[in-house]
Amino acid sequence: MVCCMRLLVTGGAGFIGSNFVHHVLPHVERLVNLDKLTYAGNPENLLSLQDNPSHIFVQGDICDSELVSKLLVEHSITAIAHFAAESHVDRSIDSPEPFVHTNVVGTLRLLDAARKYWRDLPDAGRDAFRFLHVSTDEVYGSLGSEDPAFSEETPFAPNSPYAASKAGSDHLVRAYYHTYKMPVITTNCSNNYGPRQFPEKLIPLMILNALDGKPLPIYGDGMNVRDWLFVQDHCEAIFLAMTRGRLGETYNIGGLCEMPNIEVIHTICDILDSKKPRADGASYRTQKKFVTDRPGHDRRYAINCTKIQQELGWKPAENFQSGFDKTVGWYLANREWCENITSQKYQRQRLGNI
Repeated sequence: MVCCMRLLVTGGAGFIGSNFVHHVLPHVERLVNLDKLTYAGNPENLLSLQDNPSHIFVQGDICDSELVSKLLVEHSITAIAHFAAESHVDRSIDSPEPFVHTNVVGTLRLLDAARKYWRDLPDAGRDAFRFLHVSTDEVYGSLGSEDPAFSEETPFAPNSPYAASKAGSDHLVRAYYHTYKMPVITTNCSNNYGPRQFPEKLIPLMILNALDGKPLPIYGDGMNVRDWLFVQDHCEAIFLAMTRGRLGETYNIGGLCEMPNIEVIHTICDILDSKKPRADGASYRTQKKFVTDRPGHDRRYAINCTKIQQELGWKPAENFQSGFDKTVGWYLANREWCENITSQKYQRQRLGNI
């Protein structure tokens, strides 16, 4: 299935999507990358692939059913990896409607186009087809300090418009399996970090603010806990779930790395102190600044990923220190990428043949 896979990836110019594209491209026959190129879709994430004939970039919207149907047929797609989503909690608080439009309506239209295409495939094609939906642990709500980690059986309890929109999309994917027997698989991941992450997210924001001499804003008391997952470990888990997972199932993917935000920031500062010391000799920790907590800020997330470990043999390759060290090193080595995305220069560039 893998060597002859013809894969449609939605949102493949974003953070996780582009890392997934780089990860799986050597293992598939063709990869069609559909991305609307909104603020978080960055063509620079794909520049190294511009001469790769197996990678076909299409700028477009998952809500465009006609375009999606055309791509499925034209490229004889055998699997879909669905990453495209509005994903920033703060933005969803300011303006929920785009999150419902993309995450719920967009997923519905993508599912329906895929269902109609899958329905008309020959028997062997229907049996081989897969629809992998990438979601988040935020659909499960918030945990207390002593609560057990989220499992695949944890009831949904979303606390932000973003989380609610992703919960809605998860329910739609489940419904398409039970109603139409469509071959779907869902993954719910913990907080990702690593190369190519849009700098509004915690880790790249702290790295870039530190280097620019800006304050390091910390919500509330800094003790909100997340389970941190290195993005390349996530990509490996997604590909395993897509190629070996059981149909209709959900797999939780976590980094086995629970950590309060304040400790994340301290770790980043300490790595920068070692790799790129401040000119005045002071620690980057002196740039910390506590700010008012955001509305509906979940206290703790934690993932129980026993299911994917036992069924598919996956476990994260990176630990806390190695993953953060690689991440800080990547941002230090790619300052031009950082400057371009911060200035939104990438949105003005010609897309070329990516």
